[in-house]
Amino acid sequence: MDGLMQYAGIAASIWIVLGVFVASLFYPNYSHSRQFCSELGAFDSPVQKLSPAINNYPLGFLFIAFGYYLVSEFAPHVLTIFIGVMVMVHGLCTWICGWFPMDADPYTTEPSLSCQIHSWSGVVMLISLIVAPAIVICSDFYPSYLRIFSAICILGCIGFSYKLAQAFSAKTVPGLYQRLSYGCQILWLFGFSCFIVS
Repeated sequence: MDGLMQYAGIAASIWIVLGVFVASLFYPNYSHSRQFCSELGAFDSPVQKLSPAINNYPLGFLFIAFGYYLVSEFAPHVLTIFIGVMVMVHGLCTWICGWFPMDADPYTTEPSLSCQIHSWSGVVMLISLIVAPAIVICSDFYPSYLRIFSAICILGCIGFSYKLAQAFSAKTVPGLYQRLSYGCQILWLFGFSCFIVS
């Protein structure tokens, strides 16, 4: 089982791209640039039930499986344990985001309790995969190329998150910048996972 769990990070990185694409095929006129990924599973969405079933729930399992592998296999290295915990937290919050849908209108001024839980879980997801690569940067346990790669991914995530906030305020293309921001985090997970299995 451990032999398969070490590949869970790679699988999750690929799964999320395919999952969002497949779910969007069943959402008429869905815009990847203007709409958030979470709008696929929002209240009253055509794929409200389908999206978390093929995205959040299996992805949460894959994140947690990979995080558990890191915790169990790198027990002597405390910082890698913390990385594993962050990945597991990311997986848990992925489940929570699937269980508690966002509101149909992302610009609502009075979000429902479900939407608030969804949003705060999303914030924790964002932070968890900023902390994890930051740990890599600060640890000489990892090679310099991985530390540089981690720094680039963090900077990309933060930069695109800033652009996301601007696009959301202007109601232009927040979906594009959300994908680029989260894409930097998923790229880091993929690269880190490849290092672990190499």
